[in-house]
Amino acid sequence: MRPSTLRAAVAEAAFMTGLERNADVVRLSAYAPLLAHIDAWRWTPNLIWFDNLRAFGTPSYRVQQLFGAHRGARVLPLTMEGSPANGTRGVFASAAMADDGTTVILKLVNPSSTAMPVSLSVGTTATSAETWVLTGPPDAENTFAQPDRVRPSHESVTVTGGRLERTLPASSFSVIRVARR
Repeated sequence: MRPSTLRAAVAEAAFMTGLERNADVVRLSAYAPLLAHIDAWRWTPNLIWFDNLRAFGTPSYRVQQLFGAHRGARVLPLTMEGSPANGTRGVFASAAMADDGTTVILKLVNPSSTAMPVSLSVGTTATSAETWVLTGPPDAENTFAQPDRVRPSHESVTVTGGRLERTLPASSFSVIRVARR
């Protein structure tokens, strides 16, 4: 059995920000293979491993789960240091407006081995935001013994003057939801 690592999941998240930024062309994506029985699998990676009694999601499953839970209805333009956000300073990102039209959803990926400070102009009068961060050692993986070793943490963060200051941990995928006023 070779479940996926956090490093692989972060790379997939970077790729998926590109899919999201090009949502006018990419209408659907799917992950395959999805399920693998511990005693009868043919290839890796898989999203969910199971035996006859237990199951666990891999770090890649957590990335898919975060993207699915934080979908946007309309892609928003996003620049970093004046350039399109497609790997500037090693950070991959996408931005979208939620279905309700009041929430901006940002997805940020830092695949590097060092933390990356970012300053985000969210252009609203919001004072707080919610963030989910998936991070850890690059070779970390979930197993039957440790099914939640790699899982997202959640916290509320402060927005001051329309700016959000964050440090993206090394090997991380972050989702930030900012409610507009």
